[in-house]
Parts: sequence; C-alpha cells; structure tokens
Amino acid sequence: MSGDLYREAGVDLHKANELVSRIRPIVRSTFSGGVITDIGGFGGLFSLNCRDMKNPVLVSSTDGVGTKLKIAFMTGRHDTVGIDLVAMCVNDIVVQGARPLFFLDYLALGRIDLDVVERLVAGIAAGCKQAGCSLIGGETAEMPEFYQEGEYDMAGFAVGLVDNSHIIDGSTIRVGHRVIGLASSGLHSNGYSLVRRIVFDKLGLEPDNFVPELGRTVGEELLEPTRIYVEPVLNVLRGYKVAGMAHITGGGFHDNIERILPKACRAVIREGAWERPPVFAFLQEKGGVSDDEMHRVFNNGIGFVVVVEPGEAEEVVSFLRGMNIGASLIGEIVARDPGADAVQVLKA
Repeated sequence: MSGDLYREAGVDLHKANELVSRIRPIVRSTFSGGVITDIGGFGGLFSLNCRDMKNPVLVSSTDGVGTKLKIAFMTGRHDTVGIDLVAMCVNDIVVQGARPLFFLDYLALGRIDLDVVERLVAGIAAGCKQAGCSLIGGETAEMPEFYQEGEYDMAGFAVGLVDNSHIIDGSTIRVGHRVIGLASSGLHSNGYSLVRRIVFDKLGLEPDNFVPELGRTVGEELLEPTRIYVEPVLNVLRGYKVAGMAHITGGGFHDNIERILPKACRAVIREGAWERPPVFAFLQEKGGVSDDEMHRVFNNGIGFVVVVEPGEAEEVVSFLRGMNIGASLIGEIVARDPGADAVQVLKA
C-alpha cells in the first residue's frame, strides 16, 4: 500500500514544505525591526515600539480582492493581485491615522502550483513594502475539489498603531472644511462583477484585446493594482491638521464619505474637479451605466479623500502633488438639511 494516501487524496505535504522554502526570502525582505520571528512558526511575533506614544491603540482591518481574481485566472498573471490584497487592508487602517505594522495573508486553492503561489506572495510582499509593513505570517490551504482547477481565493489581515490622541474619526469635521481627492490608479478592486458583465458578456472582449480608448489591453487595464496611500497620507498627517479621511471602495463616494461625516454635515463633491481615468467613461458608455450608479459602484478616479481646514486645502494639494500623488480640491462640507443625503455629487 502507498505510504502517501494524503497526496493521492489531493493534498501534497511535500510541495507545501517546498513552498515555504521558496517564499522564505520573499517574506523576509519585508521584515522591519519589530519582527522577532521567522516564517514557519505557529504564530508571528512582533515587538511594539510605543515609546513615542502615551496611549497606543491597535487598529486592524481585513479584506479580500473579490472577483478581480477572475481576471488573474483568465490572463495567467498572478503578480499584481497580492498588491491589491495589501492595499485594501492598509488603506483602511491609515484612514484612522494609523501606521501599518504587520500583515497576514490567507490563500486557499484546490492544488498548490508553486510558481503561481510564489508570484502571489511576491505581490503581497511588494504591497507590504509600499505600505511600510512586515509580512509576518500566513496560511496556504490546499483544498482539493473545493476550488475549480487554476482558481484560488485570498484574504488579508493588517494591524497598525496610532496614539489615542491622534485617532482620526471625522468627529471634528465642520461646515466650511474642504475635501481633497487623491487620484486612483483605475478601478482598484471594486465593481468587478459589473465590469466583467460589461467587458466580457456584453462586449465579448478577451483579456488580450487592445482597446484604443484605454491605450492598452483589457487585461492590463483590469489588473492595474490598487494604489496604496499609506506613505503620502502619513506625510500629510505629520504637517497638517486633518479632520477626516475615507478610503473610496465599494459604495463609492456616497457610502464611504458618509461613514465619517457628523450628522449635521454634508459633503458636496464637484464632478469635473479631477481628471477621470478613461476606463470609467468606457464602462459608463459601453455599459449604459447611470451617473448615480457610477458614483455608488466605482471610485471614478478618486481612491482616497482627506478633509482639511479651508486655509490649508491648497497647500495640502500642492504638498501631495510634490510627492507625485495626483490630488485635487474636489468639494466642501456644508450644512446638512434634515432628510438630505449625506453626500451630493454635482455634475460639472
């Protein structure tokens, strides 16, 4: 009788051990001084340095990549979705003023393909380096017959640190404050169920089709990684008084900005105050998507917003542009009438 029935059942422990050896140098490349463990242990150890904080607070976030993964399956390109995974978590953490410390990932697939998983982890490591956090642990679950051949799912978990006195929650937002928008890199990781219906089902395009309106192939456009805003936002926080911030993900301007607004305040966003990447006009025209739905599903070219005092708005915009971050003054905070929407998007 074979001594490797588990492998015959679909789980290859030898391959799993080889995977750890292959990704160890990739993971180690993200380590900061706080990491006091190596990969392969039962838990990741991280030493907190709180000497400069009176009341340190941990901030956590978890997220996934969603059906954007379907594009990775279609193209066979797996080196960018790991960046998306990190971005969706760390961008949420920095909203509250926290500096990301470490990241954990969970990868589940039907069968371990060493090359694919290595590229996925390399993408996660690249995202962690952009965010300045350490990849200190993860799980790769081989689950035969649970996922279709060549498919997988990913989840990420990030932990950051902020002093209690520096937490940003939107409670100090007042009428007259200005809203600054930070440019997105494109679709980021939201709305892909609608995107796939328009691009593949309605238009019948393939990932390698070149689209003149986009200036590149479908696959290249749809796999553009989510922008990570940690470094520029933390730099803004060091020099300016920020009243609130929002990560523009699923739900667009309406759902995400509303989450940080006091009940007496309304955010008025002026469409046309920023340059919208061509993918959004392409999807709206080809898919027949209304303006309202575009603003509720997609980021429309603004991936992050910062609310500041009016006297500092122009200076913050210039400061961000000096870091090569597209930034625009896109709106203001006004008084909110009873029953009115918390966010209003005005046509140009």
